[in-house]
Amino acid sequence: MDGIKVVVPAHPLVKHWVSVLRNRDTPTAAFKTGVAELGRTLTYEATKDWLPTVTKEVQSPLGACFVESIDETQPIMIVPILRAGLAFAEHATSLLPSTKTFHLGMARDEKTLQPSVYLNKLPDQFPDGCRILLMDPMLATSGTMAAAIELIKDRGADVEQIRIISAITCPPAIERLRKKFPGISVYVAAVDPVLNEKGFMIPGLGDAGDRIYGT
Repeated sequence: MDGIKVVVPAHPLVKHWVSVLRNRDTPTAAFKTGVAELGRTLTYEATKDWLPTVTKEVQSPLGACFVESIDETQPIMIVPILRAGLAFAEHATSLLPSTKTFHLGMARDEKTLQPSVYLNKLPDQFPDGCRILLMDPMLATSGTMAAAIELIKDRGADVEQIRIISAITCPPAIERLRKKFPGISVYVAAVDPVLNEKGFMIPGLGDAGDRIYGT
């Protein structure tokens, strides 16, 4: 799409975990596992062409050789949007060799659909050129995501430094991000066709936070 990069990986694991999450009969424990595993797979897809690397010499059991590895002096900044984003980002720190995690708690008013911040652990200033993974499984109206991006921009980052990772999104969310943040990249497992009047995507997967925590 013009002004925004939207990637829907065709990996069979992505499709499998979406099927688990969509199923209303999936129990809480299995739903939480599915969210975490889908987050892991999408994190891999979002970073496979994006991680800083260095070449160095190591000693193998049979001799010296040069290898290419991820530059651990440039940690990936992970920003999960609570609640659901916490489970979604659960495996990112084990997948990536070097990370820093900054929690961002945001709640959406169910009547106005407007977000409010109740926890902000973002740094005062993001390092120049750093890479930021902004993670939330649900990207419906994109109001919460847009507010999170503005907070990150206020701390010195450009949209080109941010990659959004989400499980489900819809055309209105993508269009809003395209208009407000040209150049942003979105990695998502599925794009649902409908956003209803209550701000839920159809067919969606329900309230991810409620299903993760059994509330």
